[in-house]
Amino acid sequence: MKPVRIQEEDFSVEAEVDALRATSGRIGGVVMFLGCARDFSEGRDVFSIEFEQYAGMAEKAMQELRTEALDRFDIVEARIIHRVTTVHAGDRIVLIVVGAEHRRAAFDACEWLIDELKKRVPIWKKETTPDGVSWVTQHP
Repeated sequence: MKPVRIQEEDFSVEAEVDALRATSGRIGGVVMFLGCARDFSEGRDVFSIEFEQYAGMAEKAMQELRTEALDRFDIVEARIIHRVTTVHAGDRIVLIVVGAEHRRAAFDACEWLIDELKKRVPIWKKETTPDGVSWVTQHP
């Protein structure tokens, strides 16, 4: 499994953590962020969320983020997976898993990665609500 992926199908959190841990015996702390779909957003019910990407550019931007995180933080490994499909409440959307020798670096890198992903990766979401369909404004 590649450490950076955009895919339609769901992913296994356990398999991703295991893949990260298998890369190095130096990893002493693993931190992850799992983003899931909600059934409520900005004061209204949400029936579904559809994710679209700028094909080719989105995964490249995620790979650049991973490389930057490995250079910027004292971490050993990082994995980033984002789904582009239609999801419903409770479905998994995005996973970031970071391994480091010590927890602080893993926490810092994981937080930075999700914030930067939301700012820099060309993935957009469209919500279906009782009022119809609308694109959601990006916010880190």
